Amino acid sequence: MAFERKKILLAEDDYDDRIFFLEHLNEREDVELMPIAENGVEVLKYLDALKSDDFPDLIILDQNMPMKNGIQTLEDLKSIENFASIPVVIYSTYADNHLIETCMNKGAETVVTKPLAKKEYGDMMDNFMQTIILLKQ
Repeated sequence: MAFERKKILLAEDDYDDRIFFLEHLNEREDVELMPIAENGVEVLKYLDALKSDDFPDLIILDQNMPMKNGIQTLEDLKSIENFASIPVVIYSTYADNHLIETCMNKGAETVVTKPLAKKEYGDMMDNFMQTIILLKQ
C-alpha cells in the first residue's frame, strides 16, 4: 500500500538533539526530514523560499533557540497567511503549564517535553505523525 511521506521541518539549535532526530527519522519510511533550521529566523527564511506545494506537513520548534525562540517563531508563523495553517508543535527541556498554555493559545498543536532517550524520540514522532493524520482528515 502506497503512502505519502510527511514532510517535517525541524528547528533545533542543539547538535545532540539534531542527531537524535536524524538517527530516528532516517529509520522511518513515512517521514521526509527537510533541512534542519537552527533557529526561528532560519525557519521563516526557509519557508519564504518554498512554493506552497512544498510546505512541510509539520513544523517542530525547539522552545529555547537563539535569535527567535519557539514561541516567537510560532507567533510569526501564525501571523503570516501562507504559513498559518501549517501545524506546529513546540518541544522544550521543561514544558510547564505556563509554556503549554501560552503555546496552545498562540496556535500550537501540542507542547511536549524533550525526550531523554532515543526510544522516547520514536514515541514522540509516532504521536506527531498521528497528529498530522488527524489534522488532514
